[in-house]
Amino acid sequence: MSEKEKSYIEFVKEKDPAARNFLQIILFYPGVQAIFIYRIAHFLYHIKLKLMAFFIMYMVRNLLNIEIHPAAKIGKRFFIDHGTGVVIGETTEIGNDVMIYHGVTLGGTGKHHGKRHPTVKDHVTIGAGAKILGPVIIGENSKIGANAVVLRDVPPHSTAVGIPAVIKEIKTR
Repeated sequence: MSEKEKSYIEFVKEKDPAARNFLQIILFYPGVQAIFIYRIAHFLYHIKLKLMAFFIMYMVRNLLNIEIHPAAKIGKRFFIDHGTGVVIGETTEIGNDVMIYHGVTLGGTGKHHGKRHPTVKDHVTIGAGAKILGPVIIGENSKIGANAVVLRDVPPHSTAVGIPAVIKEIKTR
């Protein structure tokens, strides 16, 4: 196992206390499986094998109920816990060490052209059922509460909760 893979498995074990070992994570974590396959599809998408990339992600959506556009940009150690119902749009950008739960949508509003989906910076946690819509930026070290609907930027070191989301900045020392 490479250092990169070890780092990812350690991140998953750190974030999910139910995760016991490498084999359990690889075999029974659909979010991990979806990200592994997404990385292959993303590569194919960028070498102009787009139809193949879409087909692979279509199969992921049907088998795992996780929809990730192959053009989305996803950083290192991105963990989808549980996974069911996750949607990640085409122009989404996700940083490193990000964790999301089931039912999260990183989507568009239908009002924008070009960059239409969120940018999620490093070390962000997004709770179950949250919807982050449009070309908003979620600042590093922020938390998005379960079922929050985020329609505007969230500054770094903040928490956003509610519908529409109310943002509270966390004071850092």
